[in-house]
Amino acid sequence: MLKNPGIAAVLSFFWTGVGQIYNGQLMKGLILIVVQLINSALMFVLIGFITFPLVWIWGIYDAYKVADRMNKRSY
Repeated sequence: MLKNPGIAAVLSFFWTGVGQIYNGQLMKGLILIVVQLINSALMFVLIGFITFPLVWIWGIYDAYKVADRMNKRSY
């Protein structure tokens, strides 16, 4: 089934992990959501201000690339 890479990226932009779930990677999406919850808590000790945006940006990129790769395989 074709996935729209743009939708996957936008979903991950608004909530890290949801783009992965849209792509059918349920476990990866749930893990990213939990990691971001932990990163949110880590903001109280400042390291979260570094780790949260890194995981967020990687989640957007990963959701886009996986959807794109899935579409190329289905042709």
